[in-house]
Amino acid sequence: MHRRQVLKVGLGSVAMALIPLSWALPAREEAAWLFSAVDDPSGGHFIAGVALDGQTRFMIEVPERCHGGCLRPDSRQAVLFARRPGTRMYVIDGDSRQLVHTLAAGEGYHFYGHGVFDLSGRYLYVTANRLEDSAGLVQVYDAENAYTHMRDMPLDGIGPHELRLMPDGDTLVIGLGGIQTHPDYGRVKLNLDTMAPALLLMNRHDGKMLARHEPSHHQLSCRHLDVAADGTVIAGYQFEGPEWESHPLICRLDTDRRFSELTLDDELTASLNHYIASVAFSRVSGNVLVTAPRGNRVLLLDAVHGNLVANLALPDAAGARCDGTGGFLVSSGQGGLYRVAPDLAIPELLASLELRWDNHLT
Repeated sequence: MHRRQVLKVGLGSVAMALIPLSWALPAREEAAWLFSAVDDPSGGHFIAGVALDGQTRFMIEVPERCHGGCLRPDSRQAVLFARRPGTRMYVIDGDSRQLVHTLAAGEGYHFYGHGVFDLSGRYLYVTANRLEDSAGLVQVYDAENAYTHMRDMPLDGIGPHELRLMPDGDTLVIGLGGIQTHPDYGRVKLNLDTMAPALLLMNRHDGKMLARHEPSHHQLSCRHLDVAADGTVIAGYQFEGPEWESHPLICRLDTDRRFSELTLDDELTASLNHYIASVAFSRVSGNVLVTAPRGNRVLLLDAVHGNLVANLALPDAAGARCDGTGGFLVSSGQGGLYRVAPDLAIPELLASLELRWDNHLT
């Protein structure tokens, strides 16, 4: 470490450490930073930014563990969300490397760790829980007016998690986990016998529900997903039933909005240990990557047919993003940052940091 500067901003401190890393990535004009929620070795919670040129990183201390994030279009801002059942979201300026807004869910609500902007970058859509009746909501915030809360759109279900905007710019696709929680009980799951998960399509303008696709088992919690440029959706499940049972862990919505579940061989399905974390489409190839941290694996799939392209070991595989060159960046809860590509027999270690990465990269 050559230099450390500590600035007091908002709820925490911004520690900007100019640290040369031992890796470099292809130059990309559309992004300057890779953001993730991380914990340090002592258990402190941070939002980390790592420059894609591999030369610098910064860390913003926050009072709770964070989860997913999203970029604001036509802006230098990123928003990171507290991990379920957290109550804050954090707006980061990528140029100043500072926390510029901290927004609370409000009394009687908590967030689920994910959000997405509309194409203009004005409206932010966030998954949330109303505690009095465990109602799942999509909350709408106006980013042009200091992220003022505008309205809530009910989902007729419990536990919405990750959501994305479909290519039409009007439709949200939402993973409805189906799991009831309450901050008084931490992350304890309160309704495993009566879960009702689904993959949902919603009109973002009026909140009208356009489609509801239910998994093949009521304990397949639909959590994380991504959308390809052509509108194909891949979503991952987390099975909350008996350990000895085996069920599909990946579902697909094709360009005609037909829903199906991908069938992998029994041995591979068992190796995933009932848990899919991140999903990321390539923007320059026909592949999609999913991470399975409990199985210490990443899978590359052909997005058109759902066929398995590669099955690779990667310890505590966590977040995943397209790298812009046909491969993927994958973080590890053990501190590694890797590149995975169809032409690589094993994941390529790009950096090993003393950080515990959370399950998502932005």
